[in-house]
Amino acid sequence: MDFRKLAAHARDTGGPALRAMTFHQRARMLKALGDAIMARKEELYALSADTGATKSDSWIDIEGGAGTLYSYSSKGRRELPNDRILIDGTTEPLSKRGTFAGIHVFTPLQGVAVHINAFNFPVWGMLEKLAPTLLAGVPAIVKPATASVTLAEAAFRILQEAKVLPEGAVQLIVGGVGDLFEHLTGQDVVSFTGSAETAAKLKAHPTVIREGVRFIAEQDSLNAAILGPDAGPEYPEFDLFIKEVVREMTVKAGQKCTAIRRAFVPAALLDAAETALKTALGGVSGMGTLVNAAQGADVRAKVEEIARDARIVVGDPDGEGAAMEPVLLRCDRPAESDRVHDVEAFGPVATLMPYRDLDEAIALANRGKGSLVMSVFTHDPKIAERLVMGAGSFHGRILILDRDCAKESTGHGSPLPVLVHGGPGRAGGGEEMGGLRGMLHYMQRTALQGSPRMLSAVTHAWMSGAPEATEGPHPFRLKFGELELGKTLVTEPRTITLDDIEHFAHFTGDTFYAHMDEEAAKANPLFGGRVAHGYLILAFAAGLFVDPPPGPVLANYGLDNLRFLKPVKPGDAITVRLTAKAKSLRNEQYGEVRWAVNVANQNGEPVAAYELLTMNAV
Repeated sequence: MDFRKLAAHARDTGGPALRAMTFHQRARMLKALGDAIMARKEELYALSADTGATKSDSWIDIEGGAGTLYSYSSKGRRELPNDRILIDGTTEPLSKRGTFAGIHVFTPLQGVAVHINAFNFPVWGMLEKLAPTLLAGVPAIVKPATASVTLAEAAFRILQEAKVLPEGAVQLIVGGVGDLFEHLTGQDVVSFTGSAETAAKLKAHPTVIREGVRFIAEQDSLNAAILGPDAGPEYPEFDLFIKEVVREMTVKAGQKCTAIRRAFVPAALLDAAETALKTALGGVSGMGTLVNAAQGADVRAKVEEIARDARIVVGDPDGEGAAMEPVLLRCDRPAESDRVHDVEAFGPVATLMPYRDLDEAIALANRGKGSLVMSVFTHDPKIAERLVMGAGSFHGRILILDRDCAKESTGHGSPLPVLVHGGPGRAGGGEEMGGLRGMLHYMQRTALQGSPRMLSAVTHAWMSGAPEATEGPHPFRLKFGELELGKTLVTEPRTITLDDIEHFAHFTGDTFYAHMDEEAAKANPLFGGRVAHGYLILAFAAGLFVDPPPGPVLANYGLDNLRFLKPVKPGDAITVRLTAKAKSLRNEQYGEVRWAVNVANQNGEPVAAYELLTMNAV
């Protein structure tokens, strides 16, 4: 295989085609890919059994992967503009007169994302990387793990046969990566899932270092579960702890990067926890196997190593092949042991350990040197806060599980598309998924400087100081396609009287003293006398700029960034400046229009500012 051509095909063919699409077009593409996986999921379930997975294991992998595509599709359509450039933050004024300003934007990298995936989730592992990458507008080369490559290849074939991906958008390597790394550039990204040892080798590749290739690592870690000191056997949290430890040992036969490897309990509850875990593990049936015999040998060797500092209390690790029963170890002196915190048996294995107090629990959890996830089982908010503050910097995700959320919780080992999946230190320092955060790994943030006119044109978003068009029809008379950014309406003034304030107060029931009690309002250092309600200002502002007859404006569906800047007193006159700020086409019938609304008093001083959102007919 010519890996140079592989990379060039992604950059020269797939990249331009994806960048030509808007965020919404890419989001709809993701939904179509999710539909394709779901339509043919039974084919994937059949192959998944060959990897040792049960039906429930495969559900997480296959339908969980499709769910990630759906999640990113939804966020892309709801939270991103129907555009190809993404504004980051607000305008920064850089001059006194306002003729020079700055703003940050994101644009897609013009390279290729190399996705190197682990064997344990051949479908989800591929799709959870592809979703943010494709939404960003970057092509990908996917390299699945050999042990489960047949399932990954089948899912890849389904994606291609859906016929919604541009040519070169996604390519698959079955086998080694050859000299691909030698052809990477500073516009490329390597996203890796697997062991810390392999990640270190790839990260140290001379081309990665020389070219400054972005490297995202999600590495295996020794994740922890902590039973709070308030959660004795008589409380629901104790049962939740037992259930979750057992589930993480048995789902996917414990072959999960998020699985619980270290279970910490108060010293006084150590025997009770051991007894409960023995009982629960004794009832396990129908657990899947490890992915292959090589993994079985590796896990058994690691159990033997951990057992030098601990003793096996459940299960017999001896044997051959991929089948292995759950093994629970117990280490009574975890503070004096290194192996239980350093050695990971990537299978149905966990070690039970005691702690004296919360400080020691935190110290022991942090001995993992950086983990993907930690679970805390407590019903006491103060205990939860202490554990979060003490261990938060060592963990990418913390699940606080108690009786209140247990029924709807997705559990310790379930990374969600809307939350970050990754962790510091040993866990790799990466942050996959996390909603739109994951997409930004494949984009470049650039600071733009220039005149408001130029920046508005480049970003497709009007900003203060850019030209305004005040002539012609009322802005609400223009259809979505006719409305140009910068179209502005300046209203006539309206004087706000004391009668207006009192009528509004009685009509709405808002009789707060600042509006109704002159003496009390004078004592308020912010007002110095009675003032108009903020929402009265908004209501009167709408009355000034709204064009009543039926027209292109279909609905007003919200306000963003509302601020009341200066009190309005009886006798003040307000004027509104309404400007079309941004547009985003939603479908063939209507699009979203974002309006900048500025309300000023008779002296030209701003009293309120916000962004109005309307749906306008195409």
